[in-house]
Amino acid sequence: MYQAGDLVIYGTTGPCKVQKVAARTLPGGEVAELYYTLEPLYQRQCTIYTPVENRKVAMRPVISKAEAERLISLIPSLQPEPYNTRTNSQLTEHYIATIKRQNCTDLLALTMSIYSKKQELEGSKRKFGVVDERFLRQAEDLLFSELAVALNVPKEDVPAYIAARVEAAEDT
Repeated sequence: MYQAGDLVIYGTTGPCKVQKVAARTLPGGEVAELYYTLEPLYQRQCTIYTPVENRKVAMRPVISKAEAERLISLIPSLQPEPYNTRTNSQLTEHYIATIKRQNCTDLLALTMSIYSKKQELEGSKRKFGVVDERFLRQAEDLLFSELAVALNVPKEDVPAYIAARVEAAEDT
């Protein structure tokens, strides 16, 4: 069970801070099960109340700084292939399944795969799809927000941080 002050990843919301853990009172005065009160770190004006035993939305701790650094060090060795399919529904299902796994390595591979697809299409003067664009933004947002928390850097600085680390690795 998480405690107040813990940083967690909540579904596709991304990083949240556990504000408190308490039993909620239902209308009529009946005491319900324990709930987390979560404050998303990158969404304003939002509070999430979720049961401690929530089986519908996945929740896990934010990765550590060491895990974030290890993940970034993998980038030069990753060669994800663009995912192509004939229908947008299959493409959407593939992207949603990857994002729902809440795995940073998978999110990194997904963003690199979609970005590779974008470059390939632009190189052949073809249009980059709306579905690809939407999921690229979502995967990057989830990945960069978790890395920002783990590395204790502003979210907007994460792409430059990654680029600097990858460049330094390539120079060695």
